[in-house]
Amino acid sequence: MNRFMKSAFSFSAILLALAAVAPQADAQQYGRNRSDIVLVTPGGEILDYVPPGRGFVYAHDYSGNRVLVDRYGNIIATEMRARGYYSPRTNRDVYNDAYNNDPYYPDGNRYGDTRYSERGPVTGSIPQDAAIERRALEDQPYPGDQQGQDDYAAIEPDQQVPPADEPRPAPQEPVITLKDKSKPEIVALQVFLDRSGVSPGVIDGHMGSNVTKAIYAYEQMTGTKLDPNNTDAILEDLRMNGGLPVVSYTITDADAAGPYVAQIPEDYSQKALLPSLAYTSVTEALAERFHMDENFLKEMNPGADFTIPGTVIKVVNPGENKKGAVAKILADKGRKQVFAYDDAGNLVAAYPASIGSTDTPSPSGIVTVERVAFNPGYTYNPKINFQQGANDKILDIPPGPNGPVGTVWMALSKPTYGIHGTPDPSRIGRTQSHGCIRLTNWDATELAKMVKPGVTVEFVD
Repeated sequence: MNRFMKSAFSFSAILLALAAVAPQADAQQYGRNRSDIVLVTPGGEILDYVPPGRGFVYAHDYSGNRVLVDRYGNIIATEMRARGYYSPRTNRDVYNDAYNNDPYYPDGNRYGDTRYSERGPVTGSIPQDAAIERRALEDQPYPGDQQGQDDYAAIEPDQQVPPADEPRPAPQEPVITLKDKSKPEIVALQVFLDRSGVSPGVIDGHMGSNVTKAIYAYEQMTGTKLDPNNTDAILEDLRMNGGLPVVSYTITDADAAGPYVAQIPEDYSQKALLPSLAYTSVTEALAERFHMDENFLKEMNPGADFTIPGTVIKVVNPGENKKGAVAKILADKGRKQVFAYDDAGNLVAAYPASIGSTDTPSPSGIVTVERVAFNPGYTYNPKINFQQGANDKILDIPPGPNGPVGTVWMALSKPTYGIHGTPDPSRIGRTQSHGCIRLTNWDATELAKMVKPGVTVEFVD
């Protein structure tokens, strides 16, 4: 990317371009009025939103394409025609019509295309607590019990864009591309990987870096090369092992009841006033339970009222949690991925992760897991962690999936550092953490149940 920047933009040219074209990036305008356009990052990922904030503007490259540029002159994404990245069957509006175009709801079959989803509504097809467990561990203090600096998590809100001078790691393996695959086909691939114990992160029907990393991890785990373009073989494996990738689910009374909170404030002093940092909606809760991107869950169920018990919706079927005993964890900073091994050195599971940054790097070398806490509270201490807004006092932040460390905290022997969940699963592997290892809540929970105090954690570059 640096070479491209040097050849396509000089610093003065960027300033002129920004001054000339520079309409403020607007997520709603992009989503509503430019549905035939996608934003493609330099790494080949499709950006489903325009990053918020005033530091992003549009310019043009020498090919005439509009590019989204940050305040440092870094290219965040380039506008491309959607048909170059989606097959004709996966137009961006494909999910807007539940009766004609949606591959999950084809003509004359309200239960969807049987290649990808099972017939008939299934109530509670995946147990309520299959993905996330909310319980305290006896004799294991939560971060924030004020027993020393070890109890504090060294985290801060995500950095969406790294500083201009921060090095970007080169790809470790060749980029994997799919040949004219629809969203349902990509969902099938993501579910296959998730069930195999190599997490693709949120399941959203997009081929991105997290899926690519999971494919290579699968090959490392099994010794078998996976052809991601062989959808028939993937679907057949899914049928034989856990069922098809999409199932019908009936919203229960408990789903609709919550408890939920109206919204999660950004300010930590306001967070501290809430009884819990619970989910904000049924869709957020269900999306996490089924390992999905929340917007994708809504796309799959256009017009559905998730607040009414008895409503039948389509959800991803990720299968059972991985089980086993983990003896060693490898945190690969360059790949933004965590690998879990048993005592024989076999790969048990792999997860996309956000690991450290230049300002607050993760530790180097080997540390150990000291304790594990589920559904942890969090103590904010500006003298130890970071300065959040105008808050200069210690604050006790209540537990919940939308808390700063999500649903799990695995404290490391390096003070203030840990492995934990996140309230923003769709950003895992795409943003940076502030020293800790951040996973999706469901991946962090799965890993925590396979880990005991004393497990080694090695950080590699």
